[in-house]
Amino acid sequence: MVDTTGRVTLWGIEVFLAIAEEQSISVAARRLGASNSAVSQQLSNLETALGAVLVDRRARPFRLTPAGELYRRRARAILDEAEQARAELARAELAQLTRLRLGMIEDFDADVTPRLLTDMADDLTGARFLLETGPSHRLNDQLDARALDVIVAAEMGAPADWMEVHPLLEEPFVAAVPRGAGDANDALRQLPFIQYSPRHHMGRKIAEHLARQEMHLGHRFELDSYHAIMAMVAVGAGWTILTPLGVLRAHRFVEAVDILPLPVAPLSRRVSLSARAGVLGDMPGQVAARLKPLLSELIVAPALARYPFLDGALRVL
Repeated sequence: MVDTTGRVTLWGIEVFLAIAEEQSISVAARRLGASNSAVSQQLSNLETALGAVLVDRRARPFRLTPAGELYRRRARAILDEAEQARAELARAELAQLTRLRLGMIEDFDADVTPRLLTDMADDLTGARFLLETGPSHRLNDQLDARALDVIVAAEMGAPADWMEVHPLLEEPFVAAVPRGAGDANDALRQLPFIQYSPRHHMGRKIAEHLARQEMHLGHRFELDSYHAIMAMVAVGAGWTILTPLGVLRAHRFVEAVDILPLPVAPLSRRVSLSARAGVLGDMPGQVAARLKPLLSELIVAPALARYPFLDGALRVL
């Protein structure tokens, strides 16, 4: 193994930035897919090479020293240049890509994500795929921190200046009620509301919309799992508000649940593909183009066949 002590390496810079952003060796290590000891050693190597202490390890959580704050600004510029160089060497052709760090919302992990990776692997024969699934807010944080190259997630407001965004899908929010419970207004009067957790962006979006409609629904249950929510609706424990993607992901319960328009003003969300602008050339647009027919086939067509009232509201963009 080559000894990199005394040298400034891109890996060392990436490790330093992860520690600076996460304020923890262990959390940075999980994000980078490395061991705690390897991350700690890289930080020590970088400090040795620079002749300066960058992180105050005695603080909890960790914080940067004045030297670390100064170097952090330069480190970001260095990694941006490295990413730009990688894109230029690849000449914006998918066939030249050697690594793709992809983040996908959990809504797609059962069908869309496997098909996308299979299709891309046929073309990117020399590429290594690193996939992370999770809620939209976490994927956006990972893209911001340069831990992911491309993400597919729900839009969370206006994009940052450094992002390029490719809209993929628009979907309405719907009411899910126990089979045979009547319309959404009947369920609202007779059953408790099961709330999707406002710790997630989608839950906050639902709660804010209900507040704007001056609907204050008391709830006993606040969950962050589509499957758990749909299971409770299926046994008659309450009703909820989700999206068609959330409903279909918990497909084992759909026969016991009726999906209906909201009993309040319509609400929708967009799912988009995002990347750092100007870093990966045309590659994000090419991935978005691959995704759209998959979304039509695997999401929109089955949903409209089951719930015709979604026609026009659930659509590929």
